[in-house]
Amino acid sequence: MQEIQPIIEQAWENRELLKETNTQEAIRAVIEELDKGRLRVAEPTAEGWQVNEWVKKAVVLYFPIQKMHTIEVGPFEFHDKIPLKSDYAGQGVRVVPHAIARHGAYLEKNVIMMPSYVNIGAWVGSGTMVDTWATVGSCAQIGRNVHLSGGVGIGGVLEPLQATPTIIEDNCFIGSRSIVVEGVRVGQEAVLGANVVLTKSTRIIDVTGADPVVYRGEVPPRSVVIPGTYAKQFPAGEYQVACALIIGQRKESTNKKTSLNDALREYDVAV
Repeated sequence: MQEIQPIIEQAWENRELLKETNTQEAIRAVIEELDKGRLRVAEPTAEGWQVNEWVKKAVVLYFPIQKMHTIEVGPFEFHDKIPLKSDYAGQGVRVVPHAIARHGAYLEKNVIMMPSYVNIGAWVGSGTMVDTWATVGSCAQIGRNVHLSGGVGIGGVLEPLQATPTIIEDNCFIGSRSIVVEGVRVGQEAVLGANVVLTKSTRIIDVTGADPVVYRGEVPPRSVVIPGTYAKQFPAGEYQVACALIIGQRKESTNKKTSLNDALREYDVAV
């Protein structure tokens, strides 16, 4: 990778280099490393999450060097530039029809994909279920033992390059039809109830204390979150604007599965 990174950086600055064989081979080598999980767009470090911008550049450059082609899967036909991921049995991944993952996405052993979609550059950890009609966007990072419930939308991000992709950390539960986009990070063991929508500008308000505490762009670990609203004044009058409310915390000391069930029952959270 130390030899490949400068080739990617040069091609990013000079797109004429995309015509050269060694540049195309370098880009495809990066995508292969992503597909096998040996390289990540973003990775956790002792200082926090590190974004590997040059890897995101390789993903962006992969599209112009690929040609459109027809993909036939039994009676189904697709027409795209990116091949589909394959060899699920060899990787120990359960994939239910009509689940689809693109080449360049990594699914760790024991991932379960119900009819759902995982885009290029994404990383999905072991024990995670991507439930029915859930989508994992480009370069999104999904931790281990996460449950993405039915219809969940996890946003992708390729540009701007320095932007952190959307991150769901280990042992989280994301309730039905929730949406997490624009590089929002959901901390370990957090629970999002049904229909929670989180963008970079969404107010995430902790209402468990005497005074509200407002977060943006991140959900603290073990938080139990539900959708809410707050009043905002406009020229035409006062209206309710969507927000997310932190109404409690999962207990760190208890078993994670028990803690999840307790949190949903105690706070009457819809999933």
